Amino acid sequence: MSPEWQTVWLTLKLAGITTALLMVIGTPIAWWLARSSHWLRQPVAAIVALPLVLPPTVLGFYLLLLMGPDGIVGTLTNTLGLGTLPFTFAGLVVASVIYSLPFTVQPLQNVFSTVNERMLEVAATLRASPLDRFFSVVIPLARPGFLTAAVLTFAHTLGEFGVVLMIGGNIPGETRVLSVAIYDHVETLEYGKAHLLAGGMLVFSFLVLLTLYLINGRLNNGNLKS
Repeated sequence: MSPEWQTVWLTLKLAGITTALLMVIGTPIAWWLARSSHWLRQPVAAIVALPLVLPPTVLGFYLLLLMGPDGIVGTLTNTLGLGTLPFTFAGLVVASVIYSLPFTVQPLQNVFSTVNERMLEVAATLRASPLDRFFSVVIPLARPGFLTAAVLTFAHTLGEFGVVLMIGGNIPGETRVLSVAIYDHVETLEYGKAHLLAGGMLVFSFLVLLTLYLINGRLNNGNLKS
């Protein structure tokens, strides 16, 4: 596999794993934020949204300190015999999960907040457990939100730069993702290669978002007709 295709594959792998993990991690967080009235709800919502306003290099810097050999996480991973996470693919996954968290949680939170409480009450009268109600009532109603969250998380992870550069560096075959490769080509005045990668990301991102809007439009039209 050529270095460029290796970079593409690594980026897609990172985006896929990050999206899968965040759908599992973000769903219960979004459900709690949408349904809870606990006083911690607003502070937790602010923490989740922090990557939206915090410069990526700032987030990357503190993650680097936490996961480094002298950090809390780094000390723990060293104790467990796992080594340190910075400048590894695993470190990129951890950083990407944290940085893309709001792109998963917020769409899910929005759709969960619109779920009809009456439908959940009816399911409860039929002796459906909370877990059964979630899977049989909430998830079918929240399909557009899950689709939006997955697509936005995947697309956002593809374009990450500051965080992945701080945590992963630029190691070919290990941590060199597309955004870092484009920067590297521009820095060395290889504009042809930069155009190829940047243009590919531009077209791919447009097609992904267009597909999302078309599918959500059909789902919404179907819900209106029903």
